[in-house]
Amino acid sequence: MPVVKREGVVLRATDLYFENVGVMNPGVYQDGNTVHLFYRGMRSGGRSVIAYCKLDGPLTVSYRATEPLIVPEFLYEAHGVEDARIVKIDNTWYLTYTAWDGRFARGALAISTDLFLFSKKGPLFPRWTYEEFYAYAGRANVSDRYFSSEFTADLPLWFKNVVFFPRRINGKLFFLHRIRPGILIAGIDELHLLGEDFWKAYVGEMSLHILLSPEYVHESHLLGAGCPPIETAAGWLLIYHSIGETEGSYYYFACAALLDLDDPRKVIGRLTYPLLSAEEPWERYGNMSDVVFPTGAALFGDKLYIYYGAGDSCVGAFSVDINELLDELTQV
Repeated sequence: MPVVKREGVVLRATDLYFENVGVMNPGVYQDGNTVHLFYRGMRSGGRSVIAYCKLDGPLTVSYRATEPLIVPEFLYEAHGVEDARIVKIDNTWYLTYTAWDGRFARGALAISTDLFLFSKKGPLFPRWTYEEFYAYAGRANVSDRYFSSEFTADLPLWFKNVVFFPRRINGKLFFLHRIRPGILIAGIDELHLLGEDFWKAYVGEMSLHILLSPEYVHESHLLGAGCPPIETAAGWLLIYHSIGETEGSYYYFACAALLDLDDPRKVIGRLTYPLLSAEEPWERYGNMSDVVFPTGAALFGDKLYIYYGAGDSCVGAFSVDINELLDELTQV
């Protein structure tokens, strides 16, 4: 079992107007010894923005902006922009985030060629209720949990936790996302093809796209993609989050799986236990209780630092030897 070390709190909320309630869930891009964090700042009233800070090394804050980087501008994100993930593909940075319009939460995309000026490309997913999803979805070989009676017809379908792989695979752009309760994978030649017809055909063959569904006790409620997959010789290392339910209470965990390099739809290994659970006060008590929500990682030598939202209130980090983790994943 790999040794996991908590590195403590990296960022806390400030008195700044856009992050005076909490900071959490950073997208992470590493450039040598520099780690760029695109974190979620929550203000009074609950609306969120994406803010920026820079680390020298894995843990030392060297710069923190006093204004947010990405803010709500359009109706599809009028109630907040949340939970960024970021990768660089070729010469372009892809920053995905959850666009919240007050009813629908959908993964959206912004791109940049300089890491600081981002151009919004809008939601990547349709604005569907479950009634529309049920009309198009193929149920063959798909767990009934994806069509649970709790998902009533008028309930909005949320497409969250959108995470791109950091390079094309066999010419395609691959990304992960969630339809409750599991993690799904999609591959496409070019982004402009992500229209209504694509998603109707996609959910029509639902069973082909489900990557991970709840399997263990700590995953009993749902799963979601976390950090962008990390390319290793053994495969794509995926750090994801799960939520377990016990007597009506929910607990978040950080988890790990390994995907095939050439076909990331194939799962090579998956830990049967969580890497991290909420134990420290900053994880157990906050704007939400018992939350550890991994969203980005940086590698320094053999030590992988994983950054996560803790208690929906602050940003924490934990570390693990990547070789120990990969050894465990290839043996399970």
